[in-house]
Amino acid sequence: MEADKRWQPLIHRIGKCYCGYPVFFRNYLCLHCGRALGYQPDQATVLALEPTDEDGVWQLAGAPAGASLYRRCTNFYLPPQCNWIIAVVDGEQPTLCRCCRLNRMVPDQSIAANAPLWHKVELAKRRLVSSLIAMGLPVASRVGEDPQRGLAFDLLADVEPTPVSTGHHQGIITININEADDAAREAIRTALDEPYRTLLGHVRHESGHYCWSRLLEGSHWHEPFRALFGDERQDYGAALQQHYANGPEPDWADTCVSAYASAHPWEDWAETWAHYLHMVDTLDTAMASGMNGEHANLLKDPFGEEVLYRMEGESDGTSDQVDYAFLNFFNAWAGLTSVLNEFSLGMGLPDFYPFVLSQRAITKLHFVHRFIQAHNSNAAALVRTDYCAATPAARYLPLLTGVTP
Repeated sequence: MEADKRWQPLIHRIGKCYCGYPVFFRNYLCLHCGRALGYQPDQATVLALEPTDEDGVWQLAGAPAGASLYRRCTNFYLPPQCNWIIAVVDGEQPTLCRCCRLNRMVPDQSIAANAPLWHKVELAKRRLVSSLIAMGLPVASRVGEDPQRGLAFDLLADVEPTPVSTGHHQGIITININEADDAAREAIRTALDEPYRTLLGHVRHESGHYCWSRLLEGSHWHEPFRALFGDERQDYGAALQQHYANGPEPDWADTCVSAYASAHPWEDWAETWAHYLHMVDTLDTAMASGMNGEHANLLKDPFGEEVLYRMEGESDGTSDQVDYAFLNFFNAWAGLTSVLNEFSLGMGLPDFYPFVLSQRAITKLHFVHRFIQAHNSNAAALVRTDYCAATPAARYLPLLTGVTP
């Protein structure tokens, strides 16, 4: 089957205001015309807004009469400065956006030092949650929406004598907000000899644990997971203790995306999941800004079907468009990061992506790709239908299907 080689962005991280000026995912105000901006997660883009006669209610810039109305998330007025918007509907109206509704516990606001840390954590969380929504993965809040299977965040600071451990347990992702302190986080990264440690990496990693327990555990993907990543029933605590005491196995790079991934199959999954989200988001941003990894011309031998994951009973030569889309995606990523690494080094900074991936690690990434595609509730959606004057050329497509409108 002939593959569509064009990368189709999942989220428009870079768009245009109604005035034509570039705007970015994090923006709440156009720096050119002064219009208000808001991120609409269902449309996966930033919209230009104009006030209505009703206080706190907005409409899209240039929208016709009767078009959708919006309110800002309440956390816009608090340290998170959330730029997400909420559609105005009849009946009871939520005051928090889909991302902020996931918070179960937030930092103590009476402590001034917590405010900038909370702000940084929320920036990372919004980027994660926007990706999960666009991928069609479950993002119902455990607080009030789906108390049994939903997702929630506890954003906490250390309180002596008990430190806060970042992690996931039964749908609750706990983030130590001290990880938002650049100096503290860098000290930990150096002490653990990690090549990469970021807030965004943390939340993406922990979301992998959540989606494993929410979607993979006990499903028909469980045994294939064990065959590729290993049996998660081995003692988790003992495995981590062994890893921190003695370090990773010498040959970890032959099978895993990172040294920490080799500690236990759960960590292998979460690390691979996080790397996949890194790749998707970076390529989305590159494409939105006019960059294209396919034009890097640095891959003498692009990866082919030898890196694709095959379930039991599948054989080589049975690739479909989803598989080809993954190969195009990964080869574009490899070319792009080769250039971005040189950009970083040219500024005296470490590599942008300080990892070299083995064939086995790429196969695991393809497993994650197939798993997400299989659970994409947006798979039937092609183009959003709501009026969007801010980005008239925007298109929203299923994740990496290889299908274009």
